[in-house]
Amino acid sequence: MEWLRAVRDSGTDRFGEIIDEYGDYLYRTIYAVLRSPHDTEDVLQEVLLAICRSLPDCRLEGFKTWITRIAVNRAIDWKRMKRRREEMCAEPLDDSAELGREPERQEQTPIVEQLIAKERRRTIREKLAELPSDYGEVVRDFYFRRRTQEEISRERGMQPKSVESKLYRARSWMKRHWQKEDFE
Repeated sequence: MEWLRAVRDSGTDRFGEIIDEYGDYLYRTIYAVLRSPHDTEDVLQEVLLAICRSLPDCRLEGFKTWITRIAVNRAIDWKRMKRRREEMCAEPLDDSAELGREPERQEQTPIVEQLIAKERRRTIREKLAELPSDYGEVVRDFYFRRRTQEEISRERGMQPKSVESKLYRARSWMKRHWQKEDFE
């Protein structure tokens, strides 16, 4: 407890000691939720940042429980975000269920399905062209090329926080300017 108090009171100067002491534990905890080494590393960085930012206000009683809670919550959030992203990228096979109608009894031919998919892609491309240019590239990389924020930041020479910020602003822009009906 005294060691932790000294680390906390030193600001960020001694934060490496916490990483040395708890880094492997946090990695295993996050990995248990995500089951992906790549995702685990990304989330671990977020967790360590959150711990570093919150450490000055930490009471230190139940420190390990506190950092575990941060790690598990961030991992669960990451998993949810990834699932939502995958759902957004997946094209539904049957539009009628999405529109609240009963599926048609008659099966569509593969050509008709291809035409519908082509039209949907065209609509999405047109809508993406409406995005402010600095958001469009990041949105395409993240949702369609399925790049992580870290990969995008490396490929585009941006800070990871800049990528995160652009994605947030792009989502906000889309919510303000687009409606579901625009894609039907």
